[in-house]
Amino acid sequence: MNTVQDKEYMINLRKQLKKEQRDLRFKRIKSNYGLIIGAVLFVILLLIALFGPLLISTNPTDMSIIDRLKMPSSEHWLGTDEFGRDLFTRMVYGTRVSIGVGLVVASISSTFGLIIGLYASYYKTLDHILMRICDGLIAIPGILLAIALMAALGASALNVIIALTIVFTPNIARVVRSTALVIREQTYIEAMEAQGASHTRIIWLHIAPNALSPLLVQATFVFAEAIISEAALSFLGAGIPAPAASWGNILQAGKLVIYKAWWMVVFPGATVIISVLSLNLLGDGLRDLLDPHVKQRLKK
Repeated sequence: MNTVQDKEYMINLRKQLKKEQRDLRFKRIKSNYGLIIGAVLFVILLLIALFGPLLISTNPTDMSIIDRLKMPSSEHWLGTDEFGRDLFTRMVYGTRVSIGVGLVVASISSTFGLIIGLYASYYKTLDHILMRICDGLIAIPGILLAIALMAALGASALNVIIALTIVFTPNIARVVRSTALVIREQTYIEAMEAQGASHTRIIWLHIAPNALSPLLVQATFVFAEAIISEAALSFLGAGIPAPAASWGNILQAGKLVIYKAWWMVVFPGATVIISVLSLNLLGDGLRDLLDPHVKQRLKK
């Protein structure tokens, strides 16, 4: 009888502990205003990128010379550009391009960076080879390396993704490697090796899960940097080619008529700022949520 009561007591205790952990996690999220604001802004941008083009009947490439450089009005919410194209429509389609490029670059860079960082931390020979390659790529300013790659590959959305993936993968690989090196020296990893566990099992089942938290935070920052870099490449004429809509090439067109059509610079520029700000707030919030000790160290 006592055994049955003990089991019920342990089950109820586990349920209570899980409930307290959920409440504590929810309280930490609710008190993290940066995380909430960043997540809300990012979700809004993501919804615009996914469903905005489906709700708009106008085409972003439709031109009307009669309506060129018209100010924002009820007919054209954000005005028109130098070819009479509706700027609101182009901004919505540009959101899909910029957010899409940033998301793909962050995803691929995180995947390659995770693989490189894990194997570099586990095998000394690979560490010397892979990290020296990463050091060489990091030594070159990112935007210059991206421009050089675009000059070699040609202007297209796919080549922008390839160029930016090469630029940002080394940074993520170094972050994963530094985290994995600490985990590699833990006692339970040595115990797994002593028990004869395979290297692949140790790397992917015991080291990789513990390196995901800093990887996730770094991926949000890479997402933001990829959006800025894509806009910069398109602004310089080396990114998304016209007439496709992108925040960068809208800014490029706006610089020529900035004194006549301020809205062609203000609206896309503000959108880039909001998107990058939301991702930076989201990344800082995730860092504080996943590792609250970091926030305490920064305050000290």
